[in-house]
Amino acid sequence: MAVTIRIPVLLRPLVDGKTELSVESGTVSEILGRVVTDYPGVKDRLYDENGKLRRFINIYVNGEDIRYLSGEATQLKDGDEISIVPAIAGGV
Repeated sequence: MAVTIRIPVLLRPLVDGKTELSVESGTVSEILGRVVTDYPGVKDRLYDENGKLRRFINIYVNGEDIRYLSGEATQLKDGDEISIVPAIAGGV
């Protein structure tokens, strides 16, 4: 079994148009590391120049923000779902 990663519209061109990816379980950090290894263009969108997740990138595991879990050290198990949600700002 594996973990499912839901890909937002803005990142889909960088992952060959896929809406979901399937990755072997591990920590959030390990799984995102596999994604950026397989799809190098994603790295600049997710991480800043210091290798930290960008402030406007929200990661959810089974609908729960990883900031309220163990952050990128959150351990995942088979069947879990990760959602990558870029924050969107705007308005007048």
